[in-house]
Amino acid sequence: MRLSEILGALHFLRPLCGGDDTPSWRTQMEDLLESETEDEKRRRRYIERFNQGYRGFSAIYRDCTPSARLAMRQYVEEGDSIISNVTSRYSR
Repeated sequence: MRLSEILGALHFLRPLCGGDDTPSWRTQMEDLLESETEDEKRRRRYIERFNQGYRGFSAIYRDCTPSARLAMRQYVEEGDSIISNVTSRYSR
């Protein structure tokens, strides 16, 4: 669930700060949903966490500030850590 929230935050922050990521963070979220959620309730929770991450930053930032850049770096690092842990644990 935390990875979903991170993806939502990055979906807002990266374009705000000039990032043009391919694939987009939303596309990466869609890939996560396809691979991880067979249960509809679980799928909705993932989507809600993505939206929370997005809305949390969109309510605060209108411009790319130093604190937005810091948050973005921290979220990328945390997301990388989560992905590494999951892939090493479950060999995916």
